[in-house]
Formats: sequence, C-alpha cells, structure tokens
Amino acid sequence: MIRNAIATIFVFFHLVCYSQSVDDVKKNKAVYLWGEGTGTTVKSADNNAISEIISQISTQVESNFEKTVSQESNGTKIKLTETVNDVVKTYSNATLSNTERIVMQNEPEAKVFRYVKRSEVAKIFESRKNKIIELARNADSELKNLQIADALRHFYWAQTLLRSHPDASNIKMTTESGSEVLLITWIPIQINQIFANLSVNVNQVEAKDSYTNYLLDIKYNNQPVRNFDYTYWGGQDWSNIVSAKDGLGVLELPKNQTNADIRLKCEYVFEGESTIDMELRDVMQKLPEVPYKNCYLKVGTKNTAAITNSIPTNTSTSTEAISTNSTGTVKQISIAPDKDAIMKKLISAISSKNYQLAQPLFSTEGYSIFQSLLQYGNANILKTVELKYYQFGESVICRSIPMSFSFKSNNRTFVEDVVFYFDKNNKIDNLTFGLSKKAVDDIAGKTAWSEEVRMQLINFMENYKTAYALKRLDYIEKIFSDDALIITGRVTKVATSPEFRYLNNTIVKYNQQSKTQYIKNLKYSFGSNEFINLRFADNTVKQSGKSKSVYGIQIKQEYFSPNYGDTGYLFLLIDFTDSITPQISVRTWQPNKNADGSIYGLSDF
Repeated sequence: MIRNAIATIFVFFHLVCYSQSVDDVKKNKAVYLWGEGTGTTVKSADNNAISEIISQISTQVESNFEKTVSQESNGTKIKLTETVNDVVKTYSNATLSNTERIVMQNEPEAKVFRYVKRSEVAKIFESRKNKIIELARNADSELKNLQIADALRHFYWAQTLLRSHPDASNIKMTTESGSEVLLITWIPIQINQIFANLSVNVNQVEAKDSYTNYLLDIKYNNQPVRNFDYTYWGGQDWSNIVSAKDGLGVLELPKNQTNADIRLKCEYVFEGESTIDMELRDVMQKLPEVPYKNCYLKVGTKNTAAITNSIPTNTSTSTEAISTNSTGTVKQISIAPDKDAIMKKLISAISSKNYQLAQPLFSTEGYSIFQSLLQYGNANILKTVELKYYQFGESVICRSIPMSFSFKSNNRTFVEDVVFYFDKNNKIDNLTFGLSKKAVDDIAGKTAWSEEVRMQLINFMENYKTAYALKRLDYIEKIFSDDALIITGRVTKVATSPEFRYLNNTIVKYNQQSKTQYIKNLKYSFGSNEFINLRFADNTVKQSGKSKSVYGIQIKQEYFSPNYGDTGYLFLLIDFTDSITPQISVRTWQPNKNADGSIYGLSDF
C-alpha cells in the first residue's frame, strides 16, 4: 500500500516537472518553436508534434523560398505555402525528429510535446548548405577532367538542394580558378555551357538484321569525353540511359529511320542514382524538375556506308604504346597472325550470337568467364578496331574490343573496352573490362618503373574492376591475403545523437571485416543485384619505400547497382611478388577526402 502510494507520488511529481518544462517553453515564444501532438500511439502523436514545428518553420522561411520554389510547372502556378512545407519536411527525417521530446501522456491516448530553439533552426539548414557547396566543387573539378556525366550530375544535384535552401539567393563558393561565384546563377550557366560545348557526330554505321547500329564520337571542347550519359529517340519512345566512355557512344535505330532522325538528349537529372542520398531523393520528389531546353543535342552525320563486322589483319611489328601519353610507353610485341585469326572467329561468333562457335577458342576457365561476360548484359560489339598485342609473362594480352552491355530492366547501357588474354596454348583464358584511357595513361606514364611493373598494375586494376562486375568471387578470394585488413563503408541515414542533432545525418558506417566475412557479404550482394558497375577515376599509384614489390593504389571509385550506389575513395595495398596472383593486404574505403585533401595511403599503413 505504502509502496503504491510512493509510486503514485513519484509519477505525479515526474509529470508536474515535465508540465512545468512545457509551460516554460510555451511562455518563451521568442526563444522556442514548439509543437504538440496527440494520437493513438506515441509515434503518431510524435509525428503530429513534429508536423506542427515544420509548419512554423515553413512560415518563418516562406518569404526566403519565394524566388526559388515559386515557378511555373505545366502552366500552373505552384502553391508556395504547400511547396515550402513539403521542402521543409525534407529536413525532418532525422534532424527534426531529434528535437527535444517530452511524452506528456502514454498510449492509447498519447500526447507528445516537441520543441527546438529558434537559434538552432539555422543549424538545420547549415548542413545542407555545406553539401550544396561540396557537390558544386566536385562538379567544377570533374568538368575540367572531362567527366561530363559526373559534372552534370553533381551540378544538377547541387542546384536541386540549393532550391530547397531558404538562403539560396546568397550562397557562394570559390571555384578551382579562385573566383567567388553566386551558386544560384553560376550553376545554371555551367550546365548550359556544358550542353553548348558538347559535340556528337556519327563515326560509323553498321547494318544489323532488324536495326542499324550507329557509333558516336562524343567530344567536349573538341576533346573526347571521359564519361557522358544520354538517351536517344527510338521512334516511339526515349531509349534507356547509355553511358559513353572515352568519347565512344552508341545508339540503335529501326531500319526505317535515317541519320536525319537521330535525336539525342543529355542526362543531367540522374534521378535513379539519387537514391544513394536519401536527403537528395526526398528533395527531388518534392520539387519539380528544372527543364533545360539545351540538353537536346544536334547529332552531326556523314554519308557513311553501312558495314558489317570485320577485323583487319595486323601485320605491323610496331612498338606503339598501350598509352598515347608521350611521357611513357608499354610496348607491343610482334603480331602473330594466328591470334588475329582467333579474334576474327570470336568477333563473328559474338556478332551472330552463336556463342558455341567460340567455345573451342577458350580454355575451360576462359569460356566460363566469357559466359559470365555475356550474361552481364545484352552484349554487342560496337566497332571494328586494329587490335594490339602485348606480352605479359607467359600470356599475351589483346587490347581491345569496344562493346556495349544493356540492362533493360534497369534502364542502363554501359560502354566498355573488353581485353582478352591468351595462355601459352594459344587459348583465351581470361577477359577483363579495360580501364579508361586517362587511367591507363596515369600508370603508363610512370617511366621510373619498368614496363613489366606498369603492365602488372594495369592488368591488376582491370581484373579487379571486372571481378566485381562479373561477380567472380573465386578471383576476389584469391587476391585478398588471408590476414588482410579490410575496412568497408556504406552511406546510410541514422538518427544522430542529441549533442550532434543538427549535423549532416548522412553518415558512413565503417566496418572492419575479416576476409571470410567480406567474401560472405560480397556473395550476398552479388546474388541480390542484376549488375554491378565500377568506374575508376583519379587513380594515384605509389611504390612502397620498404619493398619494391609493394604498391599503394588510391582511386576515386563510383559504385552502381540496381539497389545501391555510392562514390568514394578506395585504397589498396598490394604485394606484386607473385605477378600472376598479387595479394591485397589492406583495403579501405571512405566517402570523402580528409580535411587536408588527403585519403588513406601508404603512409597510414
């Protein structure tokens, strides 16, 4: 009896304390924004309390939003108050849900009180401002590196988030050239200048049974683009997204269409990839798309006669470099006619889709990889090229056949250069996707290293990239040492702790894994994704001062799959003592560079 009375007094005292706190907050309207919600559950009551705070914040910042979100959409004026309220809600997913909370009454007639200092509201918007500036800076750098897809994506995403910021009209940044720019005017100018400086021309036309294949030469300021995404008009609808590489693009038109019918549209929204950032995705869903009329490009055509797949017979004994970079070379070998004959049969088999004809050209393992390559996507050879051959140990490397891989269920087409490896028995025993020309140039230009070392590095990076695309767990398991230090990361959204509630709530979950756990997780990821595509850029390779066979590779990596994607920086510490099966002893990933501009590297391990 006494115990129950004490408990009742304690509860009463507890509620009185909270009610006094609620009263204090309500009396200080100049200091606090607050909301009170009721519902059948604490969660529903809490959501109603947060909605009340959102409404107050929306009213507070509505006049600031007027210039950026009050615009025409399909000829109908957007309702400003409703739109501002929707936009402010995009800040609420984790930040506003971590405002101070008092549960005044429990279920089934729950009552929740939420409050936040008015002075703290600015901090909610500060995190987004920092993200906007970071995206714009990345785009500025990527444009200079001819990464057109990346630049357009990050410029548009920066603009999208900018339109959701109440101080959009005043946000500035300093560009790589040192100029201070006002983002609300500078970003649209940059996007339109990209469209204006792009040129697309038909390079080659190839007649197929039911369609015509057009090879495109894509340049920015007269230089081949490193990457570029686009769609084209197929007669009845726009195509899936095509990812061009090193200036090479492709499109397929019905037989009844001509060169004059080609219509190309630059991809700049990248809505599908926005899911890597839930905050960005929410904003894109709340605001109408910004239409850029200049994104439609005129495609130059020429009177190119339709051709069929063929391969020229190489008779040259040139030592032309794998890289056209004048600072370094990786030399060719004399061309063997027997390998040309094998490649000609292979091209014929792929072009006719009669893959069994190709089986005798491969070793057992090689044919298994070949089958995985064809299953990677609907594979097509894009054009005929003069193939070049390079000695690599007992193998001969054949570089390379441009191919496209389409994933219609996921609306993507990738362009890749496919590299072939001949074993000592003149069988093809391996295939890889080639690095970009810039990445190859970076490695081939290291003239202080032997040609053998440079070939090892190029070979390793191409095998590494391909193993993930083709889901080759067997190869990945071989190249990681048993005691490898593996640090993985995944971008995610979490509820921040109270003391950091107003910081950016997109964080990275870092996780140190054993090799066994890493392979187990990869197996699950491979099984749940139709495709995985890795893009490498800005690779830096350094030799260890402790061992000439140990190298550190720092890479900017873009990871795409149907249900997840991210961009970050990868570091690999590799021992090339065994040139056939190098060993990774350290693998780290981080989403951004460190504050001083560095990323994990040799000096850290």
